Amino acid sequence: MNNNTYILEMKKICKTFPGVKALTDVDFNVRPGEVHAIMGENGAGKSTLIKVMTGVHPQDSGQILLDGKPFAPQVPLDAQKSGISTIYQEVDLLPYLTVAENIFIGRQPMKWGRINWKELNHQAADLMQRLGIDVDVTAPLGSYPVAIRQMVSIARAVSFSSRIIVMDEPTSSLDEGEVARLFDIIRKLKAQGIGIVFITHFLDQVYAISDRITVLRNGQQVGVFDTESLPKLELVAHMLGKSPEDVEALFASGEARDYDANKETLMSIKGVSRKGAIQPFDLDIKKGEVLGLAGLLGSGRTEIARLLFGADKPSTGTINLAGKSYSRMTPKRAVNAKIGFSPEDRRTEGIVPDMSVRDNIALAIHKKISPFGFVSRKKQAQIAEKYVKALGIVCSSIEQPIKNLSGGNQQKVILARWLASEPNLLILDEPTRGIDVGAKSEIEALVESLSKKGVSILFISSELDEVVRRCDRIAVLRDRAKIAELSGEECSERNIMNLIAKGAVDAETEN
Repeated sequence: MNNNTYILEMKKICKTFPGVKALTDVDFNVRPGEVHAIMGENGAGKSTLIKVMTGVHPQDSGQILLDGKPFAPQVPLDAQKSGISTIYQEVDLLPYLTVAENIFIGRQPMKWGRINWKELNHQAADLMQRLGIDVDVTAPLGSYPVAIRQMVSIARAVSFSSRIIVMDEPTSSLDEGEVARLFDIIRKLKAQGIGIVFITHFLDQVYAISDRITVLRNGQQVGVFDTESLPKLELVAHMLGKSPEDVEALFASGEARDYDANKETLMSIKGVSRKGAIQPFDLDIKKGEVLGLAGLLGSGRTEIARLLFGADKPSTGTINLAGKSYSRMTPKRAVNAKIGFSPEDRRTEGIVPDMSVRDNIALAIHKKISPFGFVSRKKQAQIAEKYVKALGIVCSSIEQPIKNLSGGNQQKVILARWLASEPNLLILDEPTRGIDVGAKSEIEALVESLSKKGVSILFISSELDEVVRRCDRIAVLRDRAKIAELSGEECSERNIMNLIAKGAVDAETEN
């Protein structure tokens, strides 16, 4: 195929970091007006590849061609000026500036030495209208939800006259309707001849929007496939380096879980609420059970998790734990009661990015291993090594900064932290979000194993099949209220969605 059919070509790209060969002879290319997905497990090399593409890291060897000519971006601004823009999972815009200011920050139209606000707002409004996004461009960006902020990031990328837009996990915080809206915009960009590099862990989305798929494994290219000719099972098999038959067995639902109503109650919640966040609810958590919270984004799942760990203060209600009644749980009380919490936003709430793997694992057990106030690095190291091995955490050493680990391995470090505390209750809020299918199956297996050992699990996931597959009992939420509980054979995706849909219809009828 002639080079001119590609906007960008990457040939035999190699990149090594201390102790890690991140990319080995990887090829990748982008055509005009296509969505090219990059798939692979965490640590497969996806992020490194796009960072080389966009000037964050220089390659050690290999060649990049832009329009058939050598291209060597030294910094991201070089790539941006050449028409390559990147939209990251965490929206990196400024919430206190307006939508228009965020789109054209640093490039505002000027008049007589001052910002021409009228022209700035006009250009921003025109751009948003062309993308089909109906917002007030003079309003602060922070007044809009995450989905709109993602759209503004795309508008900013388009404003640079981008020919390639890299989207790194753009849908991880979006609900189904917001994803559909994003895909409409992507199709408009395709029609304009813009190439899209799309990275996600949601297989259904890859098949809904992409034209081609490049699969990476252990820093090497496994292959490039036309999406329509690659069955999902084969895609996952390529990503994991397993046969399709092995992959089918990996995600088998396993034995049916029988709910035992006579299990001893570990925690009993009565009438707990938080104004503006969650309406009063009752909930019992049994010893050794996996209790799921299911509902759409904004239904109150995370709000419940934060109240039970004490991260937020309740407005009403009581929590009874091990014979003690609390009008409010606090993180200190929770940790002392052997409650662990893996938050939804692991990057800002779960890890201390500049600290090592060892430090992050030991955070919750300092009191236990340092009774006289002196932190024993030796004990820390022993515990960290134990759980790095047990959970298969991929790192160059336990002294490696956690920020340099893949998302799946960061999640495993958070789990290791709480496992080291020998918890009675583990609250897992979206523990498999943004991680690859292999790490996801390992975490699901860990949940199963812990429950069999008597650990209670509160399991929250946006993926209903995951909740149904792993939970003994499911509390269903809608519009910041608990509306039902399901157990045993009642636990199905259909029943959950019927309850949510019926609640929405009933609410509409009442209004």
